[in-house]
Amino acid sequence: MKLSSFPVIFLWWWATAVTAAPVDALDGFLSRVKTLAADFEQEVIDEHGSVGQRSEGRFYLARPGRFRWEYRKPYRQWVIADGSKVWFYDPDLEQVTVRPLDEALGSAPALLLSGQVRLQARFRVVGQGSEDGRAWVTLRPRSENDVFRRLRVELQQGVLQSMELADNFGQLTRIRFRRLEINPRLDPELFRFSPPPGVDVFEGR
Repeated sequence: MKLSSFPVIFLWWWATAVTAAPVDALDGFLSRVKTLAADFEQEVIDEHGSVGQRSEGRFYLARPGRFRWEYRKPYRQWVIADGSKVWFYDPDLEQVTVRPLDEALGSAPALLLSGQVRLQARFRVVGQGSEDGRAWVTLRPRSENDVFRRLRVELQQGVLQSMELADNFGQLTRIRFRRLEINPRLDPELFRFSPPPGVDVFEGR
């Protein structure tokens, strides 16, 4: 090896190691998770950088393919996946929209965690570096038909901290998790939904 080529090879190795470590952290987290429970705070930022909506609630996950978002403030809304369908329930409007799990708009963060998708097959996964125990990973969908263009995941000491979803309309959704529990025992009823009597049900396509 020529001495002059050593810096180039070293820089290539260093860059590969830096980007691989966060991806390994995400893979490690996902591989050990069977269930999750956490409080969450969410904010939606429009294309002009203004925060349009803030909300909070409780999140549950049971792999594969089941999750539940309970939005409690400022308005109540439930998003429940039973393994094949996602139910969007607005109790104030008395409406339910049902969609196939893999086509559900807005459920991309939960789909990532649910075990329903193979990361490398569905996304281009790139580590964004790490510092002081924190690591960042960006996922970009391989298909141009996806409803979002970028999903950024933050981990601390190998544990999920936040997710940031950028859609194709310039809107940014940030979700931060609090009091996250890994592999708690969860009631299966959390992931089952039957529309209450009198509620309008719309089948999404």
